[in-house]
Amino acid sequence: MSRCLATGIALCLTLLALLPVRAADESALKAGVAVKVVTPSEPLWMAGYASRTKPAEGKTHDLFLKAVALEDAAGGKLVLLTSDLIGFPRSLAEPVAEEVRKRTGLPRERLMLTSSHTHCGPVLRENLADMYPMGPEHAKKIEAYTEQLHRWMVEVVEAALKDLRPARLAHGKGTIRFAMNRREASPKGVINLRDPAGPVDHDVPVLKVETPEGKLRAVVFGYACHNTTLNFYQWCGDYAGFAQADLEAKHPGAVALFWAGCAGDANPQPRGQVEHAQTHGRGLAEAVGDVLRKPMSPVRGPFKAKLASVTLPLGELPSKDQLTADTLSKNLALRNRATRLLKTLETKGKLDDHYPHYPVQVWRLGNDLLWIGLGGEVVVDYALRLKKELSGGPPVWVTAYANDVMAYIPSARVLKEGGYEADSSMIYYGFPTKWSPAIEERIVAKVHELTK
Repeated sequence: MSRCLATGIALCLTLLALLPVRAADESALKAGVAVKVVTPSEPLWMAGYASRTKPAEGKTHDLFLKAVALEDAAGGKLVLLTSDLIGFPRSLAEPVAEEVRKRTGLPRERLMLTSSHTHCGPVLRENLADMYPMGPEHAKKIEAYTEQLHRWMVEVVEAALKDLRPARLAHGKGTIRFAMNRREASPKGVINLRDPAGPVDHDVPVLKVETPEGKLRAVVFGYACHNTTLNFYQWCGDYAGFAQADLEAKHPGAVALFWAGCAGDANPQPRGQVEHAQTHGRGLAEAVGDVLRKPMSPVRGPFKAKLASVTLPLGELPSKDQLTADTLSKNLALRNRATRLLKTLETKGKLDDHYPHYPVQVWRLGNDLLWIGLGGEVVVDYALRLKKELSGGPPVWVTAYANDVMAYIPSARVLKEGGYEADSSMIYYGFPTKWSPAIEERIVAKVHELTK
């Protein structure tokens, strides 16, 4: 046998040996899906707007918890939980994750807990707690709802893991343009209105989950825009809720799951009417549908996950005299914060000058997708920067409102410019002052560390 012929045969055998391995890796993937209605059964105080003066009076549509579980050929799992809620505080997210770990063995870094940040869902315990003018009776109801939500979150994650079946995964990206940067310059400084020239992220990342035969089981998608089209007294998932409902109506039997991107400084436009939310939702669903109808890139294993906490420093702390003066303010949240912080000064002798548990999560789905989860209401600068700095590898998705929604997360630019996301929002989240500009580099550095 000639050397050339022998080399050719060896090459063919090598290629043939590789083909079944790749096919086996793809066919060995599994996925599971679960859904739970979490619409409050009684009138509760609604989250997101300080202007509200009474509890909810009904519903436009139901609110949901949804989970999708993914498993690679080696048994490595990832679970994404989405919700039509304002955002999970750490005091809820971490006990849920620990209970999930005990009951299923799922490591903490492999569970991402997210919210759509709809402003038409219920208040949750310890989230924007200084903001709402509700009395003790309603506070007890919120406490009871949050405890029930804890149980539901664990149950829906467990159900998704029990539902694991052979699956095919693929990803793609669409576009929609109703988000607009809301940080408008004015003679009085930055105000929340409209800035058509401001930075925005119009990407619509899409993950398709289907059976080996090609039947759609789930579609996961995101968009970087506040769910603040509506400000009324009806339970509603806002545009994200309408988008999910539209997709599920067009794909019977499939589950649509929405996650919010770095939407801290973007609002939907136009806004204010149910018809606006429906139009935005329908447009977003059509953008997702366009992706599903075109060839998509396969997602393979193995699945890797990392999660770390970053200490974020605060700026200059207020004096006792300043806090005492704030107790006389006409702003309810400012009064509540000052009263609480004065008590902290009395008992501890000082105020915390940092937040020690900011979560940064990184999922790597083979060489096909890099998925980053950041806590808080993250402004768009982070997504734009990370996509640029991590380009050259797999597509980068940046989910915000993940694992802990403790405050707005402004960039150094936004902190310098001032405005709600930089300054006054910290009143409503109960922090004594604004962040130090150092937070952007700390967060981005941790992302880079976890992606190595």
